[in-house]
Order: sequence, then structure tokens, then C-alpha cells
Amino acid sequence: MAFLTLQEIIDCTKRENTPFWKIVMQNDQRERNVSEEESFHMMRTMYQAMKQADQDYTPELRSASGMAGGDGAKLEQFRKQGEHLIGDYLSEVMEKAIKMAESNACMKRIVAAPTAGSCGVIPAVLLTYEKQKQMHEERMTEALFTAAGIGEVIAASASISGAEGGCQAEIGSASAMAAGAVTYLEGGDEEEIVHAAALALKNMLGLTCDPVAGLVEVPCIKRNVSGAVNAVVSSQMVLAGVRSVIPPDEVIDSMRRIGRLLPGCLRETSQEGLAVTPTAQKIAKQLYP
Repeated sequence: MAFLTLQEIIDCTKRENTPFWKIVMQNDQRERNVSEEESFHMMRTMYQAMKQADQDYTPELRSASGMAGGDGAKLEQFRKQGEHLIGDYLSEVMEKAIKMAESNACMKRIVAAPTAGSCGVIPAVLLTYEKQKQMHEERMTEALFTAAGIGEVIAASASISGAEGGCQAEIGSASAMAAGAVTYLEGGDEEEIVHAAALALKNMLGLTCDPVAGLVEVPCIKRNVSGAVNAVVSSQMVLAGVRSVIPPDEVIDSMRRIGRLLPGCLRETSQEGLAVTPTAQKIAKQLYP
């Protein structure tokens, strides 16, 4: 049975003296009736698929619409020039987020995390962390379980669907998941994990889903970068001692209510927002004459 609140997971960690990630794994074992080894192997396979997708990025590839492709390579070149204001970690996070999202638009194999449209956020944060911190893959898999637990609660109590809750439900959820995961990697405890998720999600509340020409490309791809950077920033704030005034589960509940309040034209229908700008309309006409 899915966890409905983050507090449920925290209560389990205290009652059973077991870390957040393992509580999530144990729940997966019960739900799918598999062993600890099978559950961990499945999640590790997911993480390895993310790594493979990052390695398989093709800078020359373009999406069928022509709107997506090549920007990840630009960010990689910019990072290597060393002329950026931000540190190397965030620079590479930005690069990987774009690359993964572009690969999705170009029909390459990715991991929906939690959705295809938000597939770049979690890999960008975790793959960069593993590379730059020289972390073992087992530890990264534990972080992915941490992210999955947060995503499970959001999916059960709110939504991870842009059509149902707007982009806050996709990029917002992914950002919250990544924030919790990287907080775990940085040694954060259970309370810090969920507060990092809360801060990240709060920053995404109300984000609309308004894809140009109905495609998961514009503005979706670049929003993956914002979600990934937001996750890291939120984690750093929590590790510095900052906490969300609004409890994490109340933040998730707020996202659910806001999603329901968003009109249909701002929930993946391409009937408002960026999708109806003159440029977007021109693109749509070119694609669908």
C-alpha cells in the first residue's frame, strides 16, 4: 500500500530505526512480493538506465519538430570554458538536465522520473553527484529509493501528471524528489530530507503546463534545468538549518488543491500561456498545416 504522507515514512523510520530509503524499499518488497535483493536490483537497474541515457546523448540529433536538440552540447562547452558564474557542480547539473530532456524529445531511451517530461531533473542531480563526489553506485541507488518515496507520496496524495495538476506536478514533483535524494547523499536526516522536498516543491507551486504545439519540448526541456537547480538550492538551504514553515505534507496538499484550481487551458491542452503566443502559433501552423 502506498504511503499517503511523508510523515508516515518518518514515523516508520523512528519506530523501526531504519533509514528513509530502506523503509521505501521494504514497502516495494511488500507491494511486489519480492526479496530485498530483487527490489534493490530493480532500482539499481533504473539508475544504470539513467547513466546509459546520459552517455548516449547525441548532440547532432534533433527532434521531429526541430525545436529540440543540441543545447546540451552548448552547455557542456560553456562549462568546460570555465567562464560561468556558478560552480562546476551546478553547471554540470544544468548540462545533464538539458541533455536528458532533449533525448526524450528526440525519442531516445530515458527513465520517466517521475514522468518523461521531467526526466532530466533527478538524473542531472544524482549523476553529477556520483561523478564529482566519486560516490559508489549502491549509495546512489539508496538515494533513488529516497526520491521514489517522496514521489510515491506526491502521486498518491496529489498528482505527478501535467494534464491533471499542471507542470508543478511534473517538474515540481521531480524537483522535490531530487532535493530529498541529494539531501540524503549529503548526510541529511529524515526531517531534513522531507523539508528539502517541501522547499523545492513550494518554489514550483502554480507552474502551468503550456507546451508549444502540444509537444513536450518548449518550455518543458529548459524547465528541467530550473527544477534540477532548484532541488540543489533547496537542499543546501535545509542543510544550512533552514526549514519550511509550512509542513511538507501540507505543501503537497496545497499542490493538489492548486492543480485542481488551474483551468484546463493551463493543464497540457496548449490552449493558453506560452502555447498561444504569436511565435508558438506560427510554429504550430508550420507543424500542423
